[in-house]
Amino acid sequence: MALTIQPTGATLGATITDVDLAALDDATWIEIKDAFNEYALLIFPAQALSARAQLAFAKRFGEIEILNENMPTIALTNKGEDGALLDDDSFRMKLLAGNEGWHTDSSYMPLSAKASVLSAHVVPSSGGHTEWADPRAAYDALDQAMQDRLRDLTAYHSYFYSQAKLGHEVAVGEGYGFFEGEPPLRPLVKVHPETARPALYIGRHAGQIPGMDDDAAEKLLSELMSFTCQPPRTFMHNWAPGDIAVWDNRCVLHRARPYDHREERVMMHTRIKGDPATESALNA
Repeated sequence: MALTIQPTGATLGATITDVDLAALDDATWIEIKDAFNEYALLIFPAQALSARAQLAFAKRFGEIEILNENMPTIALTNKGEDGALLDDDSFRMKLLAGNEGWHTDSSYMPLSAKASVLSAHVVPSSGGHTEWADPRAAYDALDQAMQDRLRDLTAYHSYFYSQAKLGHEVAVGEGYGFFEGEPPLRPLVKVHPETARPALYIGRHAGQIPGMDDDAAEKLLSELMSFTCQPPRTFMHNWAPGDIAVWDNRCVLHRARPYDHREERVMMHTRIKGDPATESALNA
């Protein structure tokens, strides 16, 4: 049976059914890859993949980025290792709180991420959605003068900066992906290496813009974020256990939505490394 691809109605995203990701053949994979490049966000309902099957699917997109202690897939959850729900002031919950801001994964690393795979295992009774935004369509909607202005601008991306804005001071060596030295410098307009489509490369980790006053840089980045993250350039998914999604970090922003932390939420996340030729920081 051929894939059923249903666009979301936003400028990005499609839901794909009539496929078993745990038994994916090469011909079907090519269809999925083509859809990924077109829609940048794919949602597969009711797959209920095992950890091994999720990893195998993620590897179709490229080499896995190891996030924590050599673990290829990590749990994004408010449940501790002892099974108890975590306090909101715990280190892990402060990290997860940051995910509620618009961002692209690993932009604060010397090599940013190509894609992310996220599956739902335990979901709260309400809230806890994931929302995505389309910086490709945002760039297209800018007037020519703004496109010309942004084309040669760059910005530093820092996890220390983004968490500090939430009142969470992170030390080097804490959590995952934190390093010493100058933050990665990235263009404000990223040209997709496969589709050649330009997109704004922004998000909460983006801060200082070389050659621009910090207040002016923050104002510009805030305006671009607000412009990008509004309909029809956004889509939000209400998770059910077993759902899995994959999105293109090279041209998509995402954020988690709030939920009642007295209820358990367990999501499993696998991240795919970017190509060093196209996802390395300019100053790496």
